Amino acid sequence: MEFTIDKELFLKSLQKIQGIVEKRTSMPILSNVLLEATGSSLHVTATDLEVGMKSTYPAEVATPGKITVGAKKLYEIVKELPNQAIVFSTKDNDWVEIKCGKVKFNIVGLSPDEFPYFPEIKEENLFEIESALLKGMIEKTSYAICTDETKYNLNGIFAKVEVNENGENAFKMVATDGHRLSIATGALKGTAGPELLKGVILPKKGVYEMKKITDEDSGTLMFGFMDNSAVIKRGDSYMVMRLVDGEFPDYNRVIPAANDRIVTVDKENFTHSVRRMAILSSEKFKGIMLEISSGGVKISSSNPELGDAMEDIDVAYDGEPISVRFNARYLLDVLAVAETESVEMKFRDELSPSIIVPEGSDSFLAVIMPMRL
Repeated sequence: MEFTIDKELFLKSLQKIQGIVEKRTSMPILSNVLLEATGSSLHVTATDLEVGMKSTYPAEVATPGKITVGAKKLYEIVKELPNQAIVFSTKDNDWVEIKCGKVKFNIVGLSPDEFPYFPEIKEENLFEIESALLKGMIEKTSYAICTDETKYNLNGIFAKVEVNENGENAFKMVATDGHRLSIATGALKGTAGPELLKGVILPKKGVYEMKKITDEDSGTLMFGFMDNSAVIKRGDSYMVMRLVDGEFPDYNRVIPAANDRIVTVDKENFTHSVRRMAILSSEKFKGIMLEISSGGVKISSSNPELGDAMEDIDVAYDGEPISVRFNARYLLDVLAVAETESVEMKFRDELSPSIIVPEGSDSFLAVIMPMRL
């Protein structure tokens, strides 16, 4: 095999798959990238058996063929090469020669025969979705994904389409780690397949790779399902992720219905105040206290090892006084993704779950468990 490719293009192709290749693996082939030259294209494929990506780039192919090479080392080599065309060729015993200007590398490859199969994508199974919608919904939910590997059915985002009373598709993404829950809602144009109507769990790693794809540029991308996997297509790149097998808990039962004490607070002021109070929190003392009364909230934190801090901020509230303690990190995560200038916090009592929503918007809802006083 021999092909010539633009350095920046080759670098971009290798950068794109760095998050997917397995760093520590019992199967060395999963640390490798599969390079396949055909016609006037180079196909670059990486997989860890859970998430896979295949992209196509223009190249001058002198001799078609394929080889696998260590993805991280190849990326490091290409990154440091001069800004000239790269000539890539295979030699005997799966060795690879990389030439660029006056630089020449010879590195060891692995036979492509061992590389896992990448499925053929049927495009008729995919539907269009706004890249910005997907990006926003992932941002609003991914912070609440559970990191405890034993709770495998919570190690991802639950995605489902619910048909609302107007017959429109409401696309929902939900994540929870048992202490907090986040729900993002968006309008889905077109038809949703049976998988989304039933609901699927997208794996954590796949979600983060999908977010990178939506970061690239706006516009639309193709999304769909096949063989118990989710498929995303953007331009000449395909990403496939195996869905998490398991039942996601009924999140509607977690959303409290009787939270009638509503506090409206300026998001910017509240965020800065919580950040200031969080300076004194530690792993042992991570709670901050909100003492809410008509017209104001007193926010305080106390840590016997460091000291204490307190601040008053103005809010709109006319109910009974209430005191609630929260993990500061949980509050900051929610405030970071709320898109309105003010947020509404809804309480029932000191120990019941609290709701936070952007004021006047139903695109996002967060539930946070308070800490015991």
